[in-house]
Amino acid sequence: MAKAATAEPVTGRDRNGVLLLVAFAASVAGALYLVPPIAQRADYHLFADARTCLGIPNGLNVLSNLPFTVIGVLGLMALGRPGQLAVDRGLSYAYWVFFIGLALTGPGSIYYHLSPSNPTLVWDRLPIAVAFMGLYAAIIGERISELAGKLLLPVLVAGGIWSVVHWAMTDDLRPYAFVQFFPLVTIPMILYWFRPTWTRGGDLLVAIGCYVAAKAVEEMDRVIYAAGTIVSGHTLKHLAAALGAFVVYRMLVIRQPAPVARG
Repeated sequence: MAKAATAEPVTGRDRNGVLLLVAFAASVAGALYLVPPIAQRADYHLFADARTCLGIPNGLNVLSNLPFTVIGVLGLMALGRPGQLAVDRGLSYAYWVFFIGLALTGPGSIYYHLSPSNPTLVWDRLPIAVAFMGLYAAIIGERISELAGKLLLPVLVAGGIWSVVHWAMTDDLRPYAFVQFFPLVTIPMILYWFRPTWTRGGDLLVAIGCYVAAKAVEEMDRVIYAAGTIVSGHTLKHLAAALGAFVVYRMLVIRQPAPVARG
């Protein structure tokens, strides 16, 4: 696999972009701190489709998690074969974290959906948070600074894990909400502000679109299920989010070094 183009010297635009991201992060964190604790909704675990499928309770909500593990394992297998994925060697650890988290999202979410409750939801959210933070560190490393991506990886992963543990111990979703939605908002900013080292950066926007669609159909769980009692919004949420993960995997398979800017 071809190596990504070497990053150009830091410019004033780059510095301004970093300052903007730091200021935005501080503003969002401060705003969340001022908001009262956000408790888990009491009806969160009451999904529209509770049918048994193939002898499995909540069958479609359980089985629709399998694509996460399949994509995660594909990514891990490809990372284990040099040249299979277009990944900078210095940032490969971030992608290992992403695909490990993705592979564990399947069994974690299956465990939760077999018996939905706050205690089982912990094992659904932990690998999701880890996967999010691994991918976010990789994007920071590729677009802003490889050193920053490597140094931030353990910090981000620890923060993601802490956000879930904090919710489990206090029933306060504010840190977990930050971990989930701050990357979704700032990744487009990073893609716009910082020069690419790889092509197909737009695929990340497609992946974000899939995840936003997943959250939308999740909120329409009962409406979608009532429309034909075929599939629920929550099942579609899993499939849309897994599609976003597949878009990232495919991007890593087919992207090429970005052309070096001239002038």
